[in-house]
Amino acid sequence: MTEPTSSFAPLRNDTFLRACLGQPTDYTPVWLMRQAGRYLPEYRALRAQAGNFMALATNPALATEATLQPLERFALDAAILFSDILTVPDAMGLGLSFQQGEGPQFARPVRDEAGVAALAIPDMDKLRYVFDAVASIRRALAGRVPLIGFAGSPWTLACYMVEGAASKDYRTIKTLLYARPDLLHRILTINADSVAVYLNAQIDAGAQAVMVFDSWGGVLADGAFQTFSLAYTQRVLQQLKRHGADGKEVPRIVFTKGGGQWLRDMRALDCDVLGVDWTVNLATAREQLSGHDGQRPQSLQGNLDPITLFAPPATVDAEVQRTLAAFGAPEQNAAHSCQHIFNLGHGINQHTPPEHVAAMVEAVHRYSRR
Repeated sequence: MTEPTSSFAPLRNDTFLRACLGQPTDYTPVWLMRQAGRYLPEYRALRAQAGNFMALATNPALATEATLQPLERFALDAAILFSDILTVPDAMGLGLSFQQGEGPQFARPVRDEAGVAALAIPDMDKLRYVFDAVASIRRALAGRVPLIGFAGSPWTLACYMVEGAASKDYRTIKTLLYARPDLLHRILTINADSVAVYLNAQIDAGAQAVMVFDSWGGVLADGAFQTFSLAYTQRVLQQLKRHGADGKEVPRIVFTKGGGQWLRDMRALDCDVLGVDWTVNLATAREQLSGHDGQRPQSLQGNLDPITLFAPPATVDAEVQRTLAAFGAPEQNAAHSCQHIFNLGHGINQHTPPEHVAAMVEAVHRYSRR
């Protein structure tokens, strides 16, 4: 049984959560997508100790250690659960494996009527290791910073489930989309309802914010994005718990890589934060999300190009300044306004020098405090 969240230590740094909920902060909070991972030598040592990625991800004690590693190096304002977006389809019985240098693969991709008919919301006991890791991480954090839980979007999960692996052109799933949309809608419905149950279980276990990664929404055509990605992300969000067991509000973040052109459509999502990649102008995005339509404003997360971190620290420093300036001075008086959470425009590259990450985090805090 997962530990009740009421037993966790009180939060000492709530800057990230305040920014998510559109409340004023003393500085711009920062965390990184994939901040626990291959760019850290201590992570590579831990994965070698575990034997492989899945052995690491399914061991709550090792997943806790991986989650905390970047926080020992950098003054980050949030931790994110060490896991993978493909845990849900793995629990559906599709046979997930990670081949060295090749990424995730499914032994039994879903491509026909029989495969679709066999899909069902998985037994969450098969994902108990994730929820145990969430509780373990919360205990280990001891209130230092909030913990983010996450899942893949229904569309992004479907891409892997139908393609069977990562894809360059998404030909198999896009063919299904145009030739048999009925089958794809069935897959997406099951995925959405599975992700909602999964994220709610993470909230029950102690996640203080949750994020939906729509990593491949940007590969869709206009119109198809709204029908096959956005609608099902909204289906997830509408089922999520608003508060954790401690009664605190749990912010909801959505990130669509390549989705900047649909920010006005995403404005209608039932979420608190929209993440944007590096192709998006933050000033324009802020204007679109600032609540002029009578809706509560959403906050913005992003959007430094991850490859910036390969440049010398002085250049990283300048690019941090440029990104903060692009968003502009945050509002300090409004009860709810579009606030900024500094992040990369996608996950950190595995070859990134850790000392450049340290320079970035320090620069975000230093310049935003001014």
